[in-house]
Amino acid sequence: MGHLGEFEHLLLLTIVRLGDDAVGVNITRELEKVAGRRVSRGALYATLDRLEVKGLVRWKPRAGTPERDGIPRRAYTATPTGAAALRASRKVLQRLWRGLDQLFKEPTG
Repeated sequence: MGHLGEFEHLLLLTIVRLGDDAVGVNITRELEKVAGRRVSRGALYATLDRLEVKGLVRWKPRAGTPERDGIPRRAYTATPTGAAALRASRKVLQRLWRGLDQLFKEPTG
């Protein structure tokens, strides 16, 4: 399993957070709302394609809505390999943060 880039990591976490609602527009909104990241459509889909090639996400077509003139959309899910990559990344970050909380304590007052 390869290394996850920061944006790949954020995308995978967002897909997991959204569950069945993980379609492009919702992913973009959630990234902006929760992570404060504005994402271009091109960057989003290029990264989703890369995650798919790596075997970390898969998609299935979802029926289109009247607002989209019936055009289907892709609903993304993390694969078991993608979930394992997130768990491994979390463990590494937890080990790196161990003992550093005091250094990054928020100032009071």
